[in-house]
Amino acid sequence: MRQLQGMDASFVALETKNSPMHIGSILIYNPATAPGGFVRFKDILNFFESRLQLSKTVRQRLVRVPFDLDYPYWIEDPDFDLEYHVRHVALPKPGDWRQLCIQAARIFARPLDLTRPPWEFTVVEGLDGIEGLPKGCFAMVTKVHHAAIDGMSGIDLMEAMHTLDPNEPPPSKPDTWKPEKIPNPAELLGKSYFNALTNPMKQLQVAAKAAPGIAKAIKGLAAKEFNVSGEMIAPKTRFNKVISAHRVVEGRSVPLADIKAIRQLVDGSKVNDVFLAIIGGALRKYLKSKNDLPDKTLTAMAPISVRSKDEKGDMGNQVAAMIAPLGTHIEDPVERLAFVHSRTMNSKAMTDAIGARNMTEVSKVSPALYMSLGAQLYTRLGLANRMGPPFTTVVTNVPGPPVPIYSTGARLESMMGLVCLTDGMGLAHVVQSYTDEATIAFTGCRELMPDPEFYAQCIEESFEELRDAAKGGRPAAKAPSTPAKVSKAAKTASTKDKTGTKPAATRSKTKPAAKRAASNRKSIT
Repeated sequence: MRQLQGMDASFVALETKNSPMHIGSILIYNPATAPGGFVRFKDILNFFESRLQLSKTVRQRLVRVPFDLDYPYWIEDPDFDLEYHVRHVALPKPGDWRQLCIQAARIFARPLDLTRPPWEFTVVEGLDGIEGLPKGCFAMVTKVHHAAIDGMSGIDLMEAMHTLDPNEPPPSKPDTWKPEKIPNPAELLGKSYFNALTNPMKQLQVAAKAAPGIAKAIKGLAAKEFNVSGEMIAPKTRFNKVISAHRVVEGRSVPLADIKAIRQLVDGSKVNDVFLAIIGGALRKYLKSKNDLPDKTLTAMAPISVRSKDEKGDMGNQVAAMIAPLGTHIEDPVERLAFVHSRTMNSKAMTDAIGARNMTEVSKVSPALYMSLGAQLYTRLGLANRMGPPFTTVVTNVPGPPVPIYSTGARLESMMGLVCLTDGMGLAHVVQSYTDEATIAFTGCRELMPDPEFYAQCIEESFEELRDAAKGGRPAAKAPSTPAKVSKAAKTASTKDKTGTKPAATRSKTKPAAKRAASNRKSIT
């Protein structure tokens, strides 16, 4: 039995019927590489069953302390049933991309049963109408509670359910798993009493560790070392309200090589800066079309993993946060990228000064009852409709495998991330890489974003503007006066086409995740 800590427990406390706290993916597979060229649902069950011992997550469930007086505990579920967690549905004809997104949104909107191991995989057949995919492909919509998993431990779960070779035999490692007895309320209350006695000492230890970093951050602010300004406070948008129980999901896939080429527009910029600038441009286009674009820049919370190499296989979350302005007030895409890069460097410096690891440790000693009551009151009083947001949206970057992987012998063609929402944050993004593609996906509240296809188009156009600037397809504007500098690639681009018109050769469109992945690869037969 192992107790949840800080951030893991906060995801349980935040759970409401409108805000289920799970994350997941839409994974699309081509069975052409599987034995016989097809995969049955029974084959998937057998494959998963043979690999359960490779993951610490799949057979553990939560046990909550009475009255939420302390953090919940993980135990090995004595009633584990694989067929409850792996489900099977099919799309009606024609089985196109939009139908898959609608089905995934419906599945993802439903809360997990927290009296069982908090995960579900739904196999979706009938993807016969998605351009670029051969008939017979299937998808898996995955859901795993955020208390059990973050981006890095999620990779370990992916590794447990996939192989590097389509014909890889079952693991030889014996399954030594044993179920545990569910503790009774008296046992749980006894443990909570002990923790209540020791928690004040833990709080003092964390405060002592954090004090030097906080002092350094305050000193830096006074000296304007970090160049932090009012841009770090987000203006309120239509997405920063109380959310409903309904979801929309969509996404676009782009060549990873194009993202790396765009980096060259601004010296020192990172791949993550490029994604932030693309999303900033998309939000600008979307909100401007609604006559709802704030004058100040919108901001994103970008999770930072502080998980060490030794913790790679552990359950739970080891993340801190960085607040990154998105440059939505800047029309020119290259100037926006330079702005984003300069501000993310400032935010990263602030996070380093305080100590990302210390930020996670602070949450581990926060009283569980207060966390739960605070989260519930925030929702019940509708405070998200009255208070300004600390940030506009979330943009989390999850690196995927650089080589093809397989499940039940079927090749993974594309992966698109899904993420939880809370009151005050009705739109969130997941950026994910896999082999030669990168996907920019979003999860939104259906009431706050009723037109996800249009926002996906905005992402597409924002990417194309930066891609064309990198290729010299249109003038690249001069970057703003920030620590970042426009590179030679941007200056060269500005001299190639004074008209601002895209040459015909640069008008190739991005595609929904599955389409781009399939069209970029040779047939797998």
